[in-house]
Amino acid sequence: MFFLTIGLLILITGYVLQSSDRNIAQYTRYMKIVGVALVLVGGLTASIRQIDAGTIGVQSLFGKVSDRVLENGLNLVNPLVTVAVFDTKTQNYTMAAITNEGELSGDDAIRVLSADGLEVVIDLTVLYKVLPSSAPSIFKDIGTDYKDKIVRPVTRTRIRDNAVYYDAVSLYSKRRDEFQDRIYKSIDKDFKDRGLILEQLLIRNINLPESVKKSIESKINAEQDAQKMEFVLQKEKQEAERMRVEAQGIADYQTIIAQSLTDRQLQYEMINAQKELAKSPNAKIVIMGGKSNMPLILN
Repeated sequence: MFFLTIGLLILITGYVLQSSDRNIAQYTRYMKIVGVALVLVGGLTASIRQIDAGTIGVQSLFGKVSDRVLENGLNLVNPLVTVAVFDTKTQNYTMAAITNEGELSGDDAIRVLSADGLEVVIDLTVLYKVLPSSAPSIFKDIGTDYKDKIVRPVTRTRIRDNAVYYDAVSLYSKRRDEFQDRIYKSIDKDFKDRGLILEQLLIRNINLPESVKKSIESKINAEQDAQKMEFVLQKEKQEAERMRVEAQGIADYQTIIAQSLTDRQLQYEMINAQKELAKSPNAKIVIMGGKSNMPLILN
């Protein structure tokens, strides 16, 4: 557009000066040639627009937006059109309590009221992108600042709308995933209606009032202690069962041995014992006999 504008100015100046002083008029021919050349160069360069990878171009001419988007690469267009470039890659918008972590400086976390009336502070990241075919309608209805007009307000509103169905402790612990799925579906619908695609919704952190935090921590510690005690009791029960089984095994073994020892077996064992006693230097006198045939050993 620069060369086109300069060329037109030089060309117009040449035509204006050709009817003036003869000394000046002799140069108007060269001015016209230069002007025409600049107009041609300017028109050619203005007619070719390069669109980078991951972006698309939306054309507008005198306020009228074209439905045809410019794809990646070089595109031949009307030299007078204005091209607005839209990023179609995945973008993120973070709202955090910690300074410089979010899109805005300072505390930008989302403060909501839970079902039990407590204030809950939520840090959140939204991953989204522009639907290429919807870029012209976004440009007409919203403009290029869709982050501030759509992404931010819709996300914050839907989170507040859905947080009222959960108490603070549920948001913090067991129903956190359910809450995230619920707000995802709600925001996804609003984004689609406006030409945006919601890829992912990430709850980074949920902060509760300090008093509630302490109460939750105490409850968690109590539950952990109870689980630990239950484990110990279970272990003791298992050990008692093991000892009972072991004792029963010993008793069964003794019963089997007692039942298997006959009189002949006992006499055989007694004879072997007598032989060993006879060999012992400590046994002085061995008296055989008696009703039970048991020996008497005198030292």
